Amino acid sequence: MRIQFTKMHGLGNDFVVIDAISQHVSLRTTHIQRLSNRHTGIGFDQLLLIEPPSRPDADFNYRIFNADGHEVQHCGNGARCFARFVRDRDLTTKTTMTVNTLGGLITLHALDDGQVRVDMSEPSFLATSLPYVAPPEITDGSVLLDTPEGPRAFGLVSMGNPHAVCQVEQVQDAPVHTIGPAVQALPQFPSSVNVGFMEVVGPDLIRLRVYERGVGETLACGTGACAAVAYGRHQGLLDQQVTVETEGGTLLIDWAGAGQSLFMTGPAESVYEGEFRL
Repeated sequence: MRIQFTKMHGLGNDFVVIDAISQHVSLRTTHIQRLSNRHTGIGFDQLLLIEPPSRPDADFNYRIFNADGHEVQHCGNGARCFARFVRDRDLTTKTTMTVNTLGGLITLHALDDGQVRVDMSEPSFLATSLPYVAPPEITDGSVLLDTPEGPRAFGLVSMGNPHAVCQVEQVQDAPVHTIGPAVQALPQFPSSVNVGFMEVVGPDLIRLRVYERGVGETLACGTGACAAVAYGRHQGLLDQQVTVETEGGTLLIDWAGAGQSLFMTGPAESVYEGEFRL
């Protein structure tokens, strides 16, 4: 079986995108693990599958698999690549489209400048939405967790997928590769968690690094940027519109607050096309 794919990235967070509408695709966990290997496979952070809609209020199904082969609920950078892909491939002519993810419906807006604006829905600070199993208890949106670097305060946010956000003084010096996997392994997170490290530069600017579950640190994380801004807003540190600087580039996050959807705007780029054989 030969399967055609497109390699894409959103701020360096890279993907293999597969059209499962025009071709038959059946991938096992071991297939995805082999393909994601950057030395012996194609190499990617996530694999994205585009499928026909499974519900009448959606234009497509959007499925996301991490490099370890496990399916996850959401990927913000992937969502922008999804929108760019379906328009480049003439799978739709719509500039606004609704797609169904494991975490629910999201709306994508293809902008005239080539960027994509994603309605990420309202962030949730409920422990059950991650899920998070106490103790310790959540206090004012934060929880104190034991880490190899000592106790640290984390904000818990669900963007359709789980995030734990830690504010740091200098993000470049943050012990991402020590704290990230340790927090992911805590029993309080039965589905693991994406761990973000946020430096607040000012009320309209943050710097961010994210250690993603099933992947490790990525050059950018769209849902991580949304979660960080949501937590910063919840703590009264940030304005409605915030620029998020990642190693791969910048995203614009806009959230008016409780009861409102959060919007993420950023680029999506195609790198090359190819095919692999199963």
